[in-house]
Amino acid sequence: MENDILILGIETSCDETAASVVRNGREVLSNVISSQIELHTLYGGVVPEIASRKHIEKINQVIEEALSKAGVTLGELDAVAVTYGPGLVGALLVGVSEAKAISFAAGLPLVGVHHISGHISANYIEHKDLEPPFVCLVASGGHSHLVLVKDYGVYDIIGRTRDDAAGEAFDKVARAIGLGYPGGPKIDKLAREGDSDAIPFPRAKVDENAYDFSFSGLKSAVLNYLNACKMKGEEVNAADVAASFQKAVVDVLVEHSLRAVAEYGCGKFAIAGGVASNSSLREAFEKECARRQISFYHPSPILCTDNAAMIGAAGYYEYKKGVRSGSDLNAIPNLKLG
Repeated sequence: MENDILILGIETSCDETAASVVRNGREVLSNVISSQIELHTLYGGVVPEIASRKHIEKINQVIEEALSKAGVTLGELDAVAVTYGPGLVGALLVGVSEAKAISFAAGLPLVGVHHISGHISANYIEHKDLEPPFVCLVASGGHSHLVLVKDYGVYDIIGRTRDDAAGEAFDKVARAIGLGYPGGPKIDKLAREGDSDAIPFPRAKVDENAYDFSFSGLKSAVLNYLNACKMKGEEVNAADVAASFQKAVVDVLVEHSLRAVAEYGCGKFAIAGGVASNSSLREAFEKECARRQISFYHPSPILCTDNAAMIGAAGYYEYKKGVRSGSDLNAIPNLKLG
């Protein structure tokens, strides 16, 4: 019988300082997240310099807490896995530097992990039966990727956004209708009070690739609608705007994703990333996947946002494949997947 493999995961790509201990890629022994949302809400979005400084303040205590909650010491770990991109360069550097220091001091192998691979791997934690191949939609503030997961850590990008990511569009529309930051959860909540068919916002199609996404036109349509109402002196029903905008995003994500599942014949579909916690998106996928007899997988909301458990899970499969990073591992803010 193989010995258990314990991975310390570290995640600092944006505004969450996170550390986790994961056993054998699927069992989370601890998952500690120090969020900066309240701090950045004051500015209407993430301020990179502030995020970096806060990571420096929090990272040691977050890692210590993760080890304590897991009941393990550095000497009992098998490797350290850390996000090295994509993300905010200053924020990434804090996590990478910390991971390299721990690796050197404790004599542990270092494994660099792609942030999006981490999001995809969050599904392995709660769905022990899920194995590649499958299609995964990664939708967050910075990413909208439709990915064919061919094997653990082996990906083909089927589609991607040409402009705004889905989560970015949520944030911008939320700001426009006065909801503030973070936009995704606030639009999700307000949309429940509105009529999703009230305003016929557009669903963009990209001619060159049927699986690519484009949300800038939708965002502009919402802004134009709000400006037109203001010029005419008409009252804006914010709930209807939120519901109609959200439905336009959900319709496109569902259509593209399930077309890909049908074409690639996997019969399995997963979602990941911050937007994957959107209740309307989940309900739409549950309904359509059930109708088409597709197995649908999704992480709990806590594992959809940035966290270190997903990095520990992804790091485990990289470690098993023999992937090792050297002391020259660096932060790559625009790191490509695959």
